[in-house]
Amino acid sequence: MQELVLNQPVSTARSELVREAQADARREFEERLAECGPLAFRVARGVLRNTADAEDVAQEALLRAYKGFDRLRDHNRFRGWLVRISFRLALDRLRSAKRREQRDQLWAKPVHQQPPMSAEDVAASNQFQAHLDRALEELPEKLRLVLLLSAMDGCTMEEIAATVGVPLGTVKSRIFVARKKLAEKLRCHANTIKMR
Repeated sequence: MQELVLNQPVSTARSELVREAQADARREFEERLAECGPLAFRVARGVLRNTADAEDVAQEALLRAYKGFDRLRDHNRFRGWLVRISFRLALDRLRSAKRREQRDQLWAKPVHQQPPMSAEDVAASNQFQAHLDRALEELPEKLRLVLLLSAMDGCTMEEIAATVGVPLGTVKSRIFVARKKLAEKLRCHANTIKMR
């Protein structure tokens, strides 16, 4: 009876190939991360309007991107993929904060005291900022994302198209519609201020 003998050099060679492939994937991830890493923070900051929360979301997005990098079919779409991860995590954080705030308001009876107004301009400015934030939140996700990338990040239309993974014409259309909807919402607010 013959015994089967496993050649260790073959398994050693395979494990070495696996290690090399993992090292190559890690290097590629690090290169792409160096290019696009700050974008995850900027997207999260644009949604959350809070630096500390945006840092947390960006770290979570980078961690998820690292864990899922080997499942990404086209590594050239890493930028758009990372933006979507960061954007969705930021939205989740925002929704969670809103739910927590609503729950806290239900359980606690806050004393409603108006802060002393020093000037009408300050009040109008604060009201407008709050209305602008609300109007941005009410925009559909796909419109808000392209608007934030163009206005906040200063991306060109071509960069946004590559990042989001849609045709250039679609990006232009979405930005146009987002600006139009935002202007309508802000126009209504401006009219109510003038009528006072």
